Amino acid sequence: MTEGFDAMWAELLPVGRSASSGGYRRHAWNSADAECRAWFEDQARARGLAFETDRNGNQWAWLGDPQAGNAVVTGSHLDSVPDGGAYDGPLGVVSSFAALDELRSRGAEFTRPLAIVNFGDEEGARFGVACVGSRLATGVLDRDAAYELRDADGVRLPDAMERAGHDPARIGADPELLGRIGAFVELHIEQGRYLEEGQPVGVAGAIWPHGRWRFDFHGEANHAGTTRLADRRDPMLTYATTVLAARKKARLAGALATFGKVAVEPNGTNAIASLVRGWLDSRAADERTLRQLVEAIEQSAVERGERDGVRVSLTRESFTPVVDFDAPLRDRLADLLKAPVLPTGAGHDAGILASAVPTAMLFVRNPTGVSHSPAERAEQDDCHAGVAALADVLEDLACQRS
Repeated sequence: MTEGFDAMWAELLPVGRSASSGGYRRHAWNSADAECRAWFEDQARARGLAFETDRNGNQWAWLGDPQAGNAVVTGSHLDSVPDGGAYDGPLGVVSSFAALDELRSRGAEFTRPLAIVNFGDEEGARFGVACVGSRLATGVLDRDAAYELRDADGVRLPDAMERAGHDPARIGADPELLGRIGAFVELHIEQGRYLEEGQPVGVAGAIWPHGRWRFDFHGEANHAGTTRLADRRDPMLTYATTVLAARKKARLAGALATFGKVAVEPNGTNAIASLVRGWLDSRAADERTLRQLVEAIEQSAVERGERDGVRVSLTRESFTPVVDFDAPLRDRLADLLKAPVLPTGAGHDAGILASAVPTAMLFVRNPTGVSHSPAERAEQDDCHAGVAALADVLEDLACQRS
């Protein structure tokens, strides 16, 4: 088991890694993503699994009859945030193949179909919406909205899919595929530091509600060297004040608010900006708190904009309500593994699928809590413990005798 995991990990590790930052740039439908997808297909075929790509570009590797129904599914994603870490997503996919290898070495007899999945565009790094593959499959993201998604260069999602060799004409809700799934279990690196010494694996209890909002600050372009401060309509001031306000209001609410992406026009050193766009990621323990927090941030931005002569508009780009994972499945896994149940503020494909199929998550301990960064890591022994735990879970779910 450990040798197989280590070999797969080493093979995948260089793909899409930046020589300058050490982070990963595996973005949806780019060349690094294509390499990852080819790797997944190779792993599936090497194990004699039935490989397929669904209508939304998600990859599946099936053991047993894919049409039989009541399948146990595991897996995660292989794409990354800009300059992200190695573990977020790939740990779940590599561990899934390694867990299957472990079950075969145990001589396990499967009584339900088993599938391993690589969901496409989970991070949303290129087109701005997270979990595109699972959102399309469940109908949370409809075809028309997906067709309007564009990257920073203006390339539409369907065009990017087509260039990468996938036909976008059939993207959309896939109830037939979801109807085949009896349970989905996603293994993921822990994002945060909840797991303690001696507890390499935990079980997810719920995902905080979260979303992405775009703030547009409209000012007036002008010369940086000749325009008096009193005559300026500088959207950068309003944006900067809004960032500080978001931090303070999130702290007071016991929530999270992050401006992690910004675009400036005309983006010249000696020019006052005409437009600043800032993207807010916000999360809270409940939807009421989250709604009130975003409203308070918007109000602060508008009020400051009135002082600065800047018009502020807000667009919600994505939203995921609170996700409570399937209680019987969650409790079954926690009891089987003798593992703690943890909260999480991070979104996952498992959270999207939870509205359609019984879903659970396993977390592998992260010693620093750092994620979405080249510094993200998990100890090798903990990764191996995660594989063993996932194998135990899959054996319990898919190898039960009637």
